[in-house]
Amino acid sequence: MNQKLTKEIRLNPQLIKIEERAEGEEEKMIVEGYPIVFDKEAFIGWDDWGWFEKVDRHAFDNADMSDVVLRYNHNDLGFVILARTRNGSLKLDVDEKGVFMHAELIDTTTNRDIYKMVKSELLTEGSFAFTVSDETEEIIEGKSHRTITGVGKLFDVSICDNGAYGDLTEIYARSRELVETKRAELENLQKSKAEILRLRNKNKLLIGGKK
Repeated sequence: MNQKLTKEIRLNPQLIKIEERAEGEEEKMIVEGYPIVFDKEAFIGWDDWGWFEKVDRHAFDNADMSDVVLRYNHNDLGFVILARTRNGSLKLDVDEKGVFMHAELIDTTTNRDIYKMVKSELLTEGSFAFTVSDETEEIIEGKSHRTITGVGKLFDVSICDNGAYGDLTEIYARSRELVETKRAELENLQKSKAEILRLRNKNKLLIGGKK
């Protein structure tokens, strides 16, 4: 089945740091952290509309991670690549907690600026862009709870500057278009349930009237 998978983006604050180095050791520009965390549910949306979502710990079992790049704010329009798995400057390891990122930045003006901002904790948030190959969904108390059970392709991991979510443990950024699509699906489901309940009550009245 040829199905076009939508590229999605997630944001995880307070997860990126500088690798500590021993005194006197040559300083390399190494940035690491967990841009992807497993089994941590977060609310995605705006105001009262949205859904809950988490990434299953086996979601990356069959993911395509053959060529992943490290970017700043997912910017792929004219912005340089900070590191890349293809040349070994970016390493990604899947463990029980999530996907751990270890990047060694080459000595460029842009990389030095990014490194210094991470080191001074101006930049602390990690993120990733990917497609979903498998998922499950459950409605609990009128809210959708989505679990990403399969990742198709991992495009990039990013160092981000969006601190709008304060000190929440993990939050995923999402396009408004996807939120509105999910909102419409949830509205239709709620209408269907209401119609089923109405028909059930109507049938009960008819049966009661015959007695």
